[in-house]
Amino acid sequence: MIDAVSSLASSVGPAGASTAATKTAAIAFAPPGGGAVNPATFGDVMSEIAAKGVQSLKSAEATSIMGMQGKASVQQVVEAVMNAEQSLQTAMAVRDKVVSAYQEISRMAI
Repeated sequence: MIDAVSSLASSVGPAGASTAATKTAAIAFAPPGGGAVNPATFGDVMSEIAAKGVQSLKSAEATSIMGMQGKASVQQVVEAVMNAEQSLQTAMAVRDKVVSAYQEISRMAI
């Protein structure tokens, strides 16, 4: 199951970053101390978020297996699973917002 999520994360990657619309929607992030950082495209940001979510799920799965083997405490397993659950809920909320935005756009008059 994690591999299926990984394939989704890789498909969100910079493949669409070469389009003019994505380059136009570049977002510049500045660190708190000042100084400019190279602008990141929306696709890059979403790809990074998806990769972090997949890593969280993989970590929770590995910690759960270690817990069954007696190599991890119950607290560690619960913390890892709760972190993965939070990542999954965030991904579902983003998905719902994207679908809602797409439906709004499709209803617009041309």
